[in-house]
Amino acid sequence: MNNKLTNCLFYLRISVALVLVMWTVDKILNPAHAAGVFEKFYFLGGMGGTIMLVIAIAELVLIALFLIGRFKNITYLIVLIIHAVSTLTPFAMYLNPFEGPALLFFAAWPMLAACYTLYVLRDEDTKFNF
Repeated sequence: MNNKLTNCLFYLRISVALVLVMWTVDKILNPAHAAGVFEKFYFLGGMGGTIMLVIAIAELVLIALFLIGRFKNITYLIVLIIHAVSTLTPFAMYLNPFEGPALLFFAAWPMLAACYTLYVLRDEDTKFNF
C-alpha cells in the first residue's frame, strides 16, 4: 500500500472529523444557534434544545465511527451526504459571495471534495482503522 496515500487519507479524515465535531459541539453548547441554522437553511423550524441534543449525540457517534474508520461503506457515505446537503442548501449564499458572511460558505466546497475523496478511496484509507 502506498504510504503517502494512506497518510493523506488519514489527514483528510482527521480534518473532516474536526470540522464536523465543531459543528456538533455547537449543537450542544449553543442549541439556539443550531436551531436557527436548521430553520434558515433546511427549513426545519421549531427544533428545540432536546432535539438538537439528540441530533448532536447521533452525530458524535457517527463522527467517532468515521474517525476510527469503522463501517466505512456506510459512515463515509453518510458523512458525504450530510456535508453535500449542508453545502448545497445555502445556494443563495453563493450568488452574492461578497455580501455578509457569504464568502465563508465557499470553504464547504473543498471539504465536500475531501468527503468525496474519502468515500471513493475508502478501501485505501487504512491508517489507524480500528
